Amino acid sequence: MKTQIEALQDNQVKLTVTVEAADVDARINKTYKDFAKKYRFPGFRPGKAPRPIIDNALGSQAVVAKVTEDLVNETYPLAVDAEDLYVVGRPEFTDEELLAEEGKDLTYDVVVSVSPSFELSSYEPVEIKLPAEEATEKEINDQLEQLREYYYDFKDAAANTKVKDGSFLEMNVEAKNADGEVVEALCAENRVYEIGAGIFPASFDAELMGLKKGQDKEFTIDMAAEPSMMGQGLGDKAGEVTFHVTVNVLKKKVLPEVDEAFATETLGFKSLDDLMENVKNSITNQKKDMLPRLKETECLYALQERLVGEVPDEMCEQEERMLLQSFFQQLQQQGLTFDFYLQSQGLTSEQFKEDIKKQARDVATQDAALDAWARHADYTITEEEITEEFVKSGAKDPAAMEAEWRENGQMHTLRRSIKRTRAVMEIMDTAVVTEREEEEAKPAKKSSKKAEAASTEEKAE
Repeated sequence: MKTQIEALQDNQVKLTVTVEAADVDARINKTYKDFAKKYRFPGFRPGKAPRPIIDNALGSQAVVAKVTEDLVNETYPLAVDAEDLYVVGRPEFTDEELLAEEGKDLTYDVVVSVSPSFELSSYEPVEIKLPAEEATEKEINDQLEQLREYYYDFKDAAANTKVKDGSFLEMNVEAKNADGEVVEALCAENRVYEIGAGIFPASFDAELMGLKKGQDKEFTIDMAAEPSMMGQGLGDKAGEVTFHVTVNVLKKKVLPEVDEAFATETLGFKSLDDLMENVKNSITNQKKDMLPRLKETECLYALQERLVGEVPDEMCEQEERMLLQSFFQQLQQQGLTFDFYLQSQGLTSEQFKEDIKKQARDVATQDAALDAWARHADYTITEEEITEEFVKSGAKDPAAMEAEWRENGQMHTLRRSIKRTRAVMEIMDTAVVTEREEEEAKPAKKSSKKAEAASTEEKAE
C-alpha cells in the first residue's frame, strides 16, 4: 500500500491510497474461492465452481465489488495511521464508481477534515493557585458543620407556622389513582417530609404551601408529568393521582452544638480535641488524594488560555458526542432516568445542553493545547513505550491486542495519547504554584452560657 496526501483548504486534506496489483489479484482469487465455498452452484461440489459459473450466478461485478469494498475498508484506516492524520468527521470518498481490476493497481482518493495544528502564546511553565496542603481552619469548621447537619433533630414549630419552601412537616398522606384505587406506595402516616427535596413532584409541594398545623387539602397531580423519586418508583403505574394530605405539625430542624458531649457521646471520640484532630487529619488525607487531580485541572485550564486561535466546531461536536455517550452509559448503569438527573441537579434540559457544549469545547481546546506543547517539545514515542501501554492496559493478551490495534490503524491515536500524557506530566512538574487565599474562616457553632439561655426563650415564627 502506498499513500500520498495533498493539503486543501479549511483543514482538509486529500488522501490518495494505492493498493498494488499483486495484492488486488490475490484478494480477487481469495474472494472467488470464498464465494465458491459460501454459495451452492448446481452441478459443482462446494468450493469447486469455476469463475464463469460464479459470475453468471452472482453477476459479473459481484466479486470485484466485494474486493473493492473490503480493500477500501481495510486500507483506509491503515493509510490514516501511516500519514499520522487525526480525522474529524466523516471521510468523503470521491470516486463512487471505483472497482478493482485484475492486473491493475487499485487507487482511490478520500477527502478528510483533520485536526489543525495550533500554537501557544507561551511555552513557559504555567502559573496556578492551589489550596493549602494542610487542613485550614475554615475547612475544619465546614466539616464540623456537615457533621452537625448529619446529626440534626426536630422539634415542633409554633402552631401558626406556615408551610414554605424548605419547611419540614409531619403529615398523613392518602393517595388514589384515576380508578379510585389506593396507591399504597404513596400513602403514609406521620411522614416527616421536606419541601423542595424532590421526593414528590414540585406541583405536590406547591399545593402544600401556606398550610398550617391541623389543616388538610385534597388535590390531583400527574405523577408522570414531573420527575421525582416517588414518581420514578411507580414506573409504568405513574399517572394522575388524587392526594388527601393532612399537616399534623410543622417541624424545626435543630442542630447539635459542637461541644464535649457531641464529641464523646454522639460521635464516640475521647474528647472535643480528639474530634478536631481527627477531622483535621481526615481533611489533610483527602487533600493528598484530591490535590494532584486539582493541580492537573488547573494546569489544563491555564494552558487552555494560551491557545492561539479557536478549535473548529467539528472537534467540539465530536467531543460532545463522546461526553454524551459516556454520560448516558453512566445513567443506565446507575438505573437513573435523565429527567430524574435534571431534577436532582436543579437543571433544565437547555442548561444541561449548554453545560455539555461548554465542557466539550474546554476538552477540545485543552487537547489542542497539549498537542501544541507536545509538538514544541518534540516528543519521540518508542515502540517499547507503545508495547508497555498495552501491558499496562490489563488485557489478558496484550500482544494480541497490540496486533489488533495495528491491523485496525489505531496506533496514531495511541501515540497522540502518550504524548498528551507526557505533556500533562511535564506541565504539572514545572508549574509555578502559589497558595490560594481562602475566605476568612467562621468558627463552628459552640455552646455557651448565653446561647443556652437564649435557647429557653423560643420566639414564635
